[in-house]
Amino acid sequence: MPNAKVLSEKQAIVAELTEKIKGAASGVLVDYKGITVAEDTALRAELRKNDVDYAVVKNTLLRFAANNCGMEALDETLNGTTSLAVSAGDPIAPMRVVNNFAKKFNGAKFTIKAGFMDGKVLSLEEISALAELPSKEALLGQVLGTMLAPITSLAIVLKAICEKQGGGLEEAVAAEAPAAE
Repeated sequence: MPNAKVLSEKQAIVAELTEKIKGAASGVLVDYKGITVAEDTALRAELRKNDVDYAVVKNTLLRFAANNCGMEALDETLNGTTSLAVSAGDPIAPMRVVNNFAKKFNGAKFTIKAGFMDGKVLSLEEISALAELPSKEALLGQVLGTMLAPITSLAIVLKAICEKQGGGLEEAVAAEAPAAE
C-alpha cells in the first residue's frame, strides 16, 4: 500500500492528465520504444513548433485519466512504453506530426497506438486519414483563395473592358453611370 504522500502525488498527476485530455482538441498515444535520444529531440522540437504538448506517461495513471474522460476504449492500448501528444488548438497537428515521424521508421521503432478527438476514440485508419489533411492555416488559405477567385476574375474582366475602350477605370465607370439611370 503506497503511503499518503505518494498516493496524493499520483492523484494530482491523474487530475492533471484528465484536464489535459478534456481540454485537448485531439491526442495521439505512441509506442516510442527504440528511438534514439537525437530522434526524440527532433520529434519534440517538431511537436513544440506545432504547439503540441508531448510527454511520456505511465499507463496506469493515463488509464485512470482516460476513464475519467469516458474513453475506456483506450485501456486495451495502454501497455508497454507510452507517450501522449495532445493539442488544444489545431486538432490535426499531433496526428500529422506523429504520423510523419512514424512513417520514417516504417513502424519498426515508433508506432501509433491510438488517438482521440473531441472525446471520441479514433481507429488507426481514421488517424492516418486525418494526418494527411493539410494544416488549419493551409485549409483557411484554400478557402480564402476560393472566395477571392470570383472577385479577382471580375477585376481582370473590368480591366480588360477598360483597356479595350481606351480609357481608365474612372472613365469607364463615368460612361456607364448615366446609362444605368
